[in-house]
Amino acid sequence: MSVSRISSRNRRLNKAQKLSVAGVSTLAAAAVALSLAPNDASAAPQPQHKPAAAAAAAPVVFTGVQTKSIQTSVIDQNSTAALLVKAAGKAKDAEKEKAAEKAKAKAVAKAKAKAKVAAKKKAKADAKKRSAKKASRAADRKPIYKNNLDGWIREALSIMHKKHIPGTYEGLHRNIIRESSGNPRAINNWDINAINGIPSKGLLQVIKPTFDFYHVKGTKHDQYDPVANITAAANYAADKYGSIDNVNSAY
Repeated sequence: MSVSRISSRNRRLNKAQKLSVAGVSTLAAAAVALSLAPNDASAAPQPQHKPAAAAAAAPVVFTGVQTKSIQTSVIDQNSTAALLVKAAGKAKDAEKEKAAEKAKAKAVAKAKAKAKVAAKKKAKADAKKRSAKKASRAADRKPIYKNNLDGWIREALSIMHKKHIPGTYEGLHRNIIRESSGNPRAINNWDINAINGIPSKGLLQVIKPTFDFYHVKGTKHDQYDPVANITAAANYAADKYGSIDNVNSAY
């Protein structure tokens, strides 16, 4: 073997060895370095007797097919890594979106519950207001009583109730029938009161001094007025007998 051929072979080995070392540093650089290595086994002269130490130190030379396979593997790995990163990003975005939707649903539910409570409170307040208004109108509205004995007694009882004067329909009716037979213009001109100039008058036959003293405010100041006569007489009976119900004879 000539000296020139040995020198050329050593130059090729040194170049291949350098490229092989560069390939060990990074896989991507290795692919590029290996692509530059000779891919034709017949291009380099083969020594007939290669020492074992030289064979161990000699760089590995890849063929073009092997180099292409490594390049393809690197590209596939890079593509897989990119897909994994992209998938992880999508999963993270989906998780964020799910958390946002959950928070939104929670906020909507909370708002609905709050609105429901507010509506319930408002309905209750409105009902209370309507009830108070209705009661106020009922209180302001003066009842209409019939202009007869039944109506006079009922109206008198309403006033007596407000003034805390005791008495019942039965007690009033019973004493009225006995005293005047239900005639509001009845007058007694024959007893001692008449002789003294203060005759008993009206449904419950009260004299003027008694009527004036026990007159119930809010009624007419007239002995012949049915309601005024009843309430004054009931007020007097409550003071003297506890209630008109306790009176069963002249009083």
